[in-house]
Amino acid sequence: MISQKGKIVSILFGGLGLIIIALLLLDLIFGSVNIPFEKVFAILSGSEVKTSWNYIVLNFRLPKALTAILVGAGLSVTGLMMQTLFRNPLAGPFVLGISSGASLGVALMVMASAIVPAFFGAVSAILGNWALVVAAVAGASLVFLLVALASIRISDSVSLLIIGIMFGSITGAIVNILQYFSEPEQIQSFIVWTFGSLAGVTWTEMQVMGPIVFTGLVLAFFLIKPMDALLLGENYARGVGISVNRTRIAVIISTALIAGTLTAFTGPIAFVGVAVPHIARSIFRTASHKVLMPAVVLIGAAIMLICDIFSQLPGNQNTLPINSVTALFGGPVVIWVIMRSRNVKASFGG
Repeated sequence: MISQKGKIVSILFGGLGLIIIALLLLDLIFGSVNIPFEKVFAILSGSEVKTSWNYIVLNFRLPKALTAILVGAGLSVTGLMMQTLFRNPLAGPFVLGISSGASLGVALMVMASAIVPAFFGAVSAILGNWALVVAAVAGASLVFLLVALASIRISDSVSLLIIGIMFGSITGAIVNILQYFSEPEQIQSFIVWTFGSLAGVTWTEMQVMGPIVFTGLVLAFFLIKPMDALLLGENYARGVGISVNRTRIAVIISTALIAGTLTAFTGPIAFVGVAVPHIARSIFRTASHKVLMPAVVLIGAAIMLICDIFSQLPGNQNTLPINSVTALFGGPVVIWVIMRSRNVKASFGG
């Protein structure tokens, strides 16, 4: 028989699923071009409607909405894993410096052309529209390899966290040096990329981004049992037969696949990975990853859809940077959750 708590969890999951469907439809409706509700349904069902509306919904709004779902789910899962691995409620998907590595790759591609114009100009011409994505993946992969090598030699998670932060600081310093020697137009292009955007992902790019992020999510779900053991401490995890080093490396790989790929395609999107795990713990009143892992997927997807809707300023031609919207939403939420919860430390085995 299903317990009372199990029934409540099932109801909450069902409610979140319905909320995501409703938000997805709203995200397809709202925008600078007003498309009636019934016309969106007609387009999704394959009926013939106005050609421009058909193009906007299927080739712009739908991939953008699906990207929002992937970003929300992916960053929330990696944030949950980082908070568990480091037993730190403020840890997020970018604490290992992987996002900073992606930013460095983009910075080199955008701004280093002033320093080494022949090489980076030629690479940019060859890669075309994929130049920034490839550069971001290369930068994220480099930092991931360094962190992975460090994790093999270091048994202390706190030391690994500090190393990840240092990698982020080093790459940030290199980016600052590049900005110092770059032209204003190049700096502006890089800054615009750091704002984050869900609108730049096409169906072709989705075919690359989607499977990689999905692979990272599948790996994360296989780590549910080890994550629960780590909540009680590394010594306890070893005592019940969990390999802490293997779990740590698997978490880093999953985080690199998800956070690195999403940053490459959408830019760095902050605060979602930190805020959503706290919201999930507050709603579901549990520290079990068996519940929290699917919970953060659903809550993260819903929140990113909400942020995308707000960023479009329905009825207006302007679009707010998605990074600003997530920070404005996530910051107060984290403060509220931590202020009202007496069990934040308990959620991390404290």
